[in-house]
Formats: sequence, structure tokens, C-alpha cells
Amino acid sequence: MSALRGRGRGRGRGLVQGGEERSFKEASKAIQENLKKHLENQEEGLFSDSDDGSDEGDGTEDLLSRLLEGYGGRGPQNELVSDAKELLKNAIRSSVCLICISSVKRADPIWSCDTCYTSFHINCIQRWAKDSIFQQKQQLEDDPQRVEKEKTVCWSCPKCRNSRPPSTIPQHYTCYCTKTRDPPLDPWQTPHSCGELCSRPLSGCAHKCLLLCHPGPCPPCPQTVSISCHCGQARPTVRRCSAASWACGGQCGQALGCGAHPCADVCHPGDCQPCSRTSVQSCECQKTRQPRPCSSPVFKCGTPCGSLLSCGYHSCDLICHPGTCPPCPLSLDRLCPCGKSTTRLPCTEATPTCGDTCGKVLACTSHNCSERCHRGNCPSCLQMATKECRCGAKVKEVQCARTFTCETKCKKTRDCQRHPCNKKCCPGSCPPCEQLCGKTLSCKNHKCLSRCHRGACYPCQATVQLSCNCGITRQVVPCGREKQAKPPRCRKPCSMASNCHHPVRDRHNCHPPPCPSCKQVCGQDLPCGLGHVCPASCHDNVQVKVVDNSKPVGPWEEKAPVFKVSKLPCPPCNSPVPVTCLGQHETCAWPCHLAKPAPCGRRCGRSLPCGNHSCARDCHKVRHSPDQDSAGINCKKCEEECQVTRPTGCPHPCSLPCHPPPCQTCTTNIKIKCHCGLTNLFRKCGEFLAASEQEKEEIFCCQDQCPKLMQCGHRCSKLCHLGDCSSVEMCKKKVKISCPCKRRKEEFRCSLAGGKENKVACDENCKEASKQAQKENLKVVKQKEEEELLKNQREAELFERRLEGGGKKRRRNRKTECLEEEPSFIVKHKVLLMGSVCLAVLSAVMFYVINME
Repeated sequence: MSALRGRGRGRGRGLVQGGEERSFKEASKAIQENLKKHLENQEEGLFSDSDDGSDEGDGTEDLLSRLLEGYGGRGPQNELVSDAKELLKNAIRSSVCLICISSVKRADPIWSCDTCYTSFHINCIQRWAKDSIFQQKQQLEDDPQRVEKEKTVCWSCPKCRNSRPPSTIPQHYTCYCTKTRDPPLDPWQTPHSCGELCSRPLSGCAHKCLLLCHPGPCPPCPQTVSISCHCGQARPTVRRCSAASWACGGQCGQALGCGAHPCADVCHPGDCQPCSRTSVQSCECQKTRQPRPCSSPVFKCGTPCGSLLSCGYHSCDLICHPGTCPPCPLSLDRLCPCGKSTTRLPCTEATPTCGDTCGKVLACTSHNCSERCHRGNCPSCLQMATKECRCGAKVKEVQCARTFTCETKCKKTRDCQRHPCNKKCCPGSCPPCEQLCGKTLSCKNHKCLSRCHRGACYPCQATVQLSCNCGITRQVVPCGREKQAKPPRCRKPCSMASNCHHPVRDRHNCHPPPCPSCKQVCGQDLPCGLGHVCPASCHDNVQVKVVDNSKPVGPWEEKAPVFKVSKLPCPPCNSPVPVTCLGQHETCAWPCHLAKPAPCGRRCGRSLPCGNHSCARDCHKVRHSPDQDSAGINCKKCEEECQVTRPTGCPHPCSLPCHPPPCQTCTTNIKIKCHCGLTNLFRKCGEFLAASEQEKEEIFCCQDQCPKLMQCGHRCSKLCHLGDCSSVEMCKKKVKISCPCKRRKEEFRCSLAGGKENKVACDENCKEASKQAQKENLKVVKQKEEEELLKNQREAELFERRLEGGGKKRRRNRKTECLEEEPSFIVKHKVLLMGSVCLAVLSAVMFYVINME
């Protein structure tokens, strides 16, 4: 050691003196770079925890590689070595019992399957095998062929499902090579191994395994042998026994099964293929000839023989046979139905009965058939016997052939201790419970499919295949552990599609989702529409804190901060862009996201449509302007009054704001009197001033009939007019003219009735009526005189009474007189009635004037 240390110091000094040793700064820099890379890998999820189920670091690969490094080869030998390596790996790593899902410890008795080489607890595999056989027998309980089918009942390995007979159920704990029973635990040896040579016969040769007692399959035979090729034509070569079979590449040349042609295939193992050539051959009965393969010249034509047998009555029923036909089967010795006598009769006669008692054992197995020799089955036993039921509860005399069972149900519980037997006439040995267990297994995914039992159920036998995110790397775990187990570690590139706008992610290894945040430049077109792109890092998936505005009631309700992944918008574009103000007064450079036309603070100054003033608004966007100097529709309108001189005769101001001349026609209504002077007319000022004399005459017309009277006394027939009314000859009114006695009346036009007083003369009826009227007048005059006389008489009497009578009577009389002289309702209220009439007339006139306007 001192020498080594001395050489080390000398070598170190040489490096220092030669200047080849790295400086402290370089070493620190290298360490910092490695640390930074490691932190980046951890951040991106490229490394998993140490308990992720990976196989690196356990030494299994190195151990198997060193063990099988001398078995290299090509073709079948390489495949055999690969299969052996995989089975050895599974056997070494089988540390969990697939039945109870518990770890297989070094000191636990185990049983190893000789097909898949998986290890199980010996107690678990014994229960597994017995339970499997029991369930199969339960299914065959009602099968009529139960006895025959029970012979084929078997159990299988929980993993490889290789079927085994019941006699192979393991009874003892042995080592892997099965030579030592209950091998002791030795810390210096492989667990469950005896430490001796394996010595198990190797597959494909007569040699034995030279390894120490080991789990898994024996490796291929490593010994060398001198052996020739398959066809035996080449010289023997030295090869490993596991790959001793080889082909020389030449033609086989061995004689085929037909004996006429040699094999034309390349040197091959096993028997040669049948001859592929054809030849014409005859069938066995020599009736048919047809081309047949040279490898199978013998065939049957399928036609019945049909030749007459030696008896001379029956024909041969055999299909195409060689040689002579057999003798007729009915001409040989025949037994009677009961089998006690033998007879030989011609084949044309039926076999007779012997007449003796049949004597065959009946189905009850206790009595014999008492009938004479007969054909067919024996009848059932009719003798009576006293029988006890199976449960022993009742006794009854029944036919011997019948089985007596009572209707009493068994009240015992079955072996599951949960369900009653309920079997009628149970003999006491209650059958096992036939119902399914149905309990949820420990995996929480499946239910127990075994028969109802006591104690805990078997663990779930299903397995779940876990795969990485890309699905290439897979790992099998027991059912129920898929939620706790981590996905297998995968070194393949991540195949997850990009969740941002970039078509391809940054290259990284496969990992559980989610992928790390994209670090590429965003590069998306900004919404400014000027071709600028976003220079920031990708922000499609950014963790954003969710703000909860609800106030907690107390400290026990305080919540941890919540984050969610969301897409953030691109930051505002800051590229400089020239911007012109709204009024097109000046141009300045602004950031792109602020590049919007804005007022510069100056006056607009555009010429208004009035032509007299300019826009007084601050700088603004002008809309629909015909040119650069004229105002738009959104410029401030001129609020000054019209300054144009009004036309002659119009006293009204212009209703429009400031505008270029001329003004519009005045639309103010003026009030004028019509020709007749009764109606007030309202006309527009501009139209009245612009009208001619004839038009003004029409304007003054109120379109009503002239109210003036003609000389005849009738109203003028013209409309409201200027000047004289129409003449009497134009009057079209009708007048009634009566006779002198006023009894007859006739209608005439007013223009025709003027100046003719005696147009209607009296007739005879008028005269008679005149006489009658005179009589009536005389009668009325006489009556009036009588009434006047009575009235005078009453007044005289009244006067006398006043002179003679007292005060009370006078008062009564005075009151009577006052009542008689009281005025009427019209006389008392004539002022009020006249006022109401005047008011009604005035209202009618006003209503008419308003309608005319």
C-alpha cells in the first residue's frame, strides 16, 4: 500500500509540475454545470424516484449476462438462450406469491412451478389446488356421466395455467432440484436451494445440469459433441450439445416413403416430406382406378362390397375391402336372450328362447328376474320391502326398486356456517355450500368466485398491466395495486402531442403527464395586424393563481392557494408605428399597442356647410368629408342665426340656422279673413306672398256658401266670393204658395213665383171649410163671452168677501192669490237659459274655426 501511495504522490506531483491538472475554478465550473443540468432534468420530470420499479441497479442483468455469455450463437440457439434468460430473470425476481399477494421470504416453504418457474407458498398452492378440484366436482354433481368426467379433473398453476392431475399436488417443501426435503436456510447459498449440483436432465440431450441448485430453468447444455448434419452426408463437426443439430446445405437424397423417389429438399431435420408426385392406383377392391399421390397409393373407393356371402341369402355390407368376404354372422353359434343355451340355426331363422327362467339380476341388485327367457330388458322389481329413509326419520314399506325419501328438510348449517342445508331427507353429511361467496376481494375491483366458505377469501388472481405514457414500456402488477404503483420508467422520447400552438415540443423523455412548460419563443402574430410577432416565451399553459374573494368564517376555513393552468394573451406589441392624429394635422411614432389615432389638441378648422364659419371642435375624426377642407357629418354644426335678408312683406325670421343664401320659403301661418268676412283663414306666409292676384282670390275663399241674402230673401248660391251676389233669376229654392183661404198650398221655384199673388185659387172645399170655420169662430166667441161673464162674477164675489170677511180668511185668500200669480220656470230662469244658449253657439263657432285651420 505504501508503494501504491508513493506512486500516487509521484504521479500527482508530475501533473502539477506539467501544468496538466485542472484549476480550482475549472473544476468548480464543471460541478456547477453538472448541478444545473441535474436540476433541469428534475424540473422536467426526466428522473423518477428510486422505488419506481425499474430493474437497474439490482445486478440481475449483469449476473445473467455473465452466466450465459458463453452461449452465443445464431438462429435457434440464440432464441433458446433468450428464452432461458427471460425465465431465469422471472424466477429470480418472483418475490411475491400470486395467490396471497404477500412477499415470499427466504425462510418460507415454497413450491416452484416447473413450467413458468414462479414460486408460491406451499400452503397457498395446496389450498389453490384442492379448491380448484372441489369446484370442478361440484359442477359435475348432477351430471349423469359424473364418474367418467371426475377422472379428468385437474388443477392448474395460477400463472401459466398448465393443467396437472390431482396426484401432483405438492405435499412437501423441497429445494429447486427436488433432491432435498425441507432445505435449511443458509445465508451463503441461494434461498430454497440445497447447494448441491442440480443434476436435472437437460432438454434435448442426455446430459445433466452442472449448475448448483438454482431457480428457473436449466440453461442450454454447454458440452460439446461431434455430430454430423441432418442428412449425414457431411463430415462430423464439434458443436455445443444445445445446438448440435445443423444443416450442411446440400440435397437430402434419402429415399421417400414411396420407395421409388429420393428427397429433393435441402438438408433438414426430422422425416422427409411425403412424395409430391402422382401415379394411377387401384382401390382395395380393384374396382376403381384413379391418379393418387405417390406417398399414399392405398385408398378405398367408398362403394359397398355387395358380394353374396357363403350362406347364399345375404350380401356383404363391408366397404371396399381386400380378400374374400367373411362368413354370414347369422350362421354362427347364437345365444338365447338369457344366455344359458347356445344354438346354431340357418341364417334365415330367428334365435329362439330357451324356456328357462331368466334369472338376471334386477336393477334393485337384491332380486333376480323370475320371468321366462325373454327378449328386451327385464321389468322392474315388484316385491315390497320395508325401507328406512336416508335421514332415518321415517320407515315405510315400498317397492324394492324404489328409493324411499321423506320430505323432512335438514336444518343444519353447511360448511360455510352461513347458509342452512335445506336438503330433503339429508343423510347427515350435508353437502358443501353450493352458492358463490360474492364478497369483494381485497383489490376492491372483483368479487370472490369461489364457493361460499369460511374465513378470508383468496386474493385476486388478476393482474393489471401498467404502461408508460407512450405505451411502449409495460409492467405487470397485481390487481388492486395499480393505483399505488408508479408507471414504469421509459427512456423513449415523449410522444405526447403539443398542447400549445407549436407543432413540436422540446425533445424530452417519456414521462407521466403533464409535460413541462414550453420554453420556445411564442412567435404568434400579434393582433395589431401589422405582421409583428410575439417575442415572449410560450404562454399557452401558465399556472395562474385563482383568487377566492369569499372571506373565511374563521381560521379553520382558510384554504391553500389554488392554481390552474390557463392560456395567457400575448403581451402588448411595443414596435414603433407612425400614427396620424384624428384630424390629419400631424404624424408621430407610437408603440404598436397604443397606435390608435388620437386628437392632437388643435382646432378642427374645417369649413362648415354654411360657408360662413369653420368647425370649432377639438381635433377629431372627420366622417364622410368630400375633401380635406370641408367639414364632415360629425363636425360641430353652426349654431348662429340666419343672416340673410328676408323677402319683402315677410316679418318672420328664418327658422333655419346659419346657411348660405337664399333662405327657404317661409312656412309660418298667417291669419286672414275670407271674402264673406265670417271665417278666419290660416295660410303659409311664403305661399301667400308668392301668389298672383287670381291665386290670392282663391286663397281668400273659405269654400263655404256665401251667407248674404238675395233680393228674394234666400241665401246666395255662390261659394265665398268677392263682389256682388247672384241675381234672383238664379235662385233655385222652392216656395209654397197658398190660396186666399190658406187651405191649399203648392210649391214653385223662387224665380217663377215672384209677382204672382193669385196663382192658387180656392175650390168648393175651401168655401165649405170657410163656412164651417165661421161657425166655429162664432161658437168660440160665444164661449169666451160666457167665460168672461163668469170671471167677472167671481171677481165681484171675491171683492165682497174681502170686504165682509176677517183677517185669517184674508190671509188665506191673499196666499191663494200669491200662489195663483207665481211666475213660471222659464220666466224665473230666462237669464240663465239665454246665457247657456249663447255659450253653446260660441262653442260651435270655435269648433268650426279650428276644423277649418
